[in-house]
Amino acid sequence: MRSTRHRDKLIGMSFNTLIDVAGLRELQGDVLLLDCRFDLADPRAGRREYLRARIPGARYADLNLDLSAPVTPTSGRHPLPDPATLAEFLGTPAQVVAYDAGNGGVAARAWWLCQWLGVTPCAVLDGGFAAWVAAGGAVESGEPTVSPKSAAGVPAVSISADSVVTATDVLRALADPDRLLIDARAAERFSGRVEPLDPVAGHVPGAINHPFTGNLTATGHFLPVEELRRLWLARLSGRPPGNVIAMCGSGVTACHNLLALAHAGLAGAKLYAGSWSEWIRDPDRPVA
Repeated sequence: MRSTRHRDKLIGMSFNTLIDVAGLRELQGDVLLLDCRFDLADPRAGRREYLRARIPGARYADLNLDLSAPVTPTSGRHPLPDPATLAEFLGTPAQVVAYDAGNGGVAARAWWLCQWLGVTPCAVLDGGFAAWVAAGGAVESGEPTVSPKSAAGVPAVSISADSVVTATDVLRALADPDRLLIDARAAERFSGRVEPLDPVAGHVPGAINHPFTGNLTATGHFLPVEELRRLWLARLSGRPPGNVIAMCGSGVTACHNLLALAHAGLAGAKLYAGSWSEWIRDPDRPVA
């Protein structure tokens, strides 16, 4: 059992990258839990799982409806949401904790959006719902009787515009050897051998591949912080984190690499939010 001193230490503490199951159990105060479980192949599956069993008090955050804006003819598959709409959705909790089924691939999107808005600290539950259940955490089911939205009110939004880049910025970066474009998709999608989601296979010329699963142990938890730091310093090859652009298929799992960098003390990398699914909308953009 954790000591009273440890519990007292958690009161009022902000978590800005990861939180473990033990920390979440003891976290006190105004906390908004976001259940971000989502299946690209079955967009309604996440909410079904939420209704079947969730961490008590959690609110469902739909990747398509809450954590993204509607798709347009020129956008990727998950455009960034309207800032004011997202701020209203979040409310004004003292702390947000996001979780998904396990590996953080979607929860990291919620984490990044909170950084982008600059409205509230957010952490991802390391190991997600699977870790919570494995540790004997309580669950609840069914429709929530009262919306577990946090404190009333809408925060003043202060968008971090320099944390996002456009396709034009990416094109410029490709000509600069000091810049680094990192793609979080699985190796077979990056190489173009397999493409289950987008109409064009391949990757942006000059990008390197770091599948987001490379940040994880076999159990779906993030690697120890020292190991993450060694891994990412090797990837950066002397470049500052601010010279890194993260991308993936649609700007979701790229956030996992950004979370890993931040947790390793290497914050400052930028997100190409449109990512591959936006890049290929323009046939004049190069493809490898």
